[in-house]
Amino acid sequence: MVSVALILLFVLSCIVLRLISVIRRTRTRFSDARPTPPKTCSLAVFLGSGGHTSEALVLLSALDFSRYSPRKYIYSQGDILSAKKAVNLESLKAPECTSHPVHSTDATTPYTLVSIPRARRVHQSLFTTPVTAARSLITCLYHVTIAPLLSGHPFADVLVVNGPGTCCMLCLAVYVNRFFGFHSPKMIYVESFARVKTLSLSGKLLRPFVDRFVVQWPELLNDGGRGECRGWLI
Repeated sequence: MVSVALILLFVLSCIVLRLISVIRRTRTRFSDARPTPPKTCSLAVFLGSGGHTSEALVLLSALDFSRYSPRKYIYSQGDILSAKKAVNLESLKAPECTSHPVHSTDATTPYTLVSIPRARRVHQSLFTTPVTAARSLITCLYHVTIAPLLSGHPFADVLVVNGPGTCCMLCLAVYVNRFFGFHSPKMIYVESFARVKTLSLSGKLLRPFVDRFVVQWPELLNDGGRGECRGWLI
């Protein structure tokens, strides 16, 4: 029994040390002396429905799509409106791509639409949330970890999220990749413009773990925590 306990303690210690190492590397990924950016960059963005989707697409509309390609739009199952808005953006920014929207992870297409289960539905009981959250995480692991290993194409170079809670499952899947040393995207969390004085729950959860944490109101950084203000009014 003692030997089994010692083995379990050793394994647990190794896991904890590995997680600490991954988190520390995450926080130092974006240094002041940044390397020259690549000519192209594959991009994934989570469309969290409603205002989250609108704000995310406003951010993307300012990008040069010839540089940020291919693009991956991730939306919650049943949120057809967000998927349609993503296609509409593509029709404005890259008309040549609009006739071939693809629901896949094929890296050769200009953009893809990926549907994942919600981690928690509105007004869902907390008792059933672990079940739906686990289902969402498993789907995220497939798209972020398993599918790239099978196809040889990485999930993305950059993942942009702005909430709500389902985006936490995506970020957790990215950390699984980092834990095992697989290719993983840089994670950028952009807090909602509507958050003026307090962070959202997803923002509070992901703040210590994403590569860059961006807010749009300086008051949100008054607590001295990590982050940068890139607000529209600054």
